[in-house]
Amino acid sequence: MKSGIIILSELRSPLRERVLEIQRQFDPKLARAANPHLTITGSSGMGPIATGTPVEDLRAALEPIARDTTPMALSFLKPMRFMQTNVVVLPLDPNGPIRALHERIKKSGLRFEQERFTFTPHVTLSFFRELNDVAVEKLLAIRIAEPVVIDHFSVHRTVSITDSKQLLDFPLGRGA
Repeated sequence: MKSGIIILSELRSPLRERVLEIQRQFDPKLARAANPHLTITGSSGMGPIATGTPVEDLRAALEPIARDTTPMALSFLKPMRFMQTNVVVLPLDPNGPIRALHERIKKSGLRFEQERFTFTPHVTLSFFRELNDVAVEKLLAIRIAEPVVIDHFSVHRTVSITDSKQLLDFPLGRGA
């Protein structure tokens, strides 16, 4: 992920705890670095929002989108390696309500950096650790049947690959 401003939705418990336990087992550094979250913008489908975007502009563009977006319960697909990397993610179907949210954000009038990958909404399971074949096989065999509930999204300014500062948080559906 490039530096800039990203949009994500942190997982809520008990799903958060389940994903965190997987991260602790397969990538302890990731488990310590960030709360488990679904990446909505910043790594795929559109690049990060330009770093210099004022918070007021972010609020004006994103608050109406959050207000008019109904919370969604989505199913995870099976884990996969992310776009020819060693990163393993738990993807969601990139179509349906998550795509609609993504496209509304993309068309919000905010300025985005160049995207690097096609839209792949996901929760990262392993990022830093170089996994051996046995660990990869175990990680790719994990299945999570519990749906992920997206009832909010937050806007973060990235400080480093492992650190960000939350700028805004929006509940979904307050006007839907």
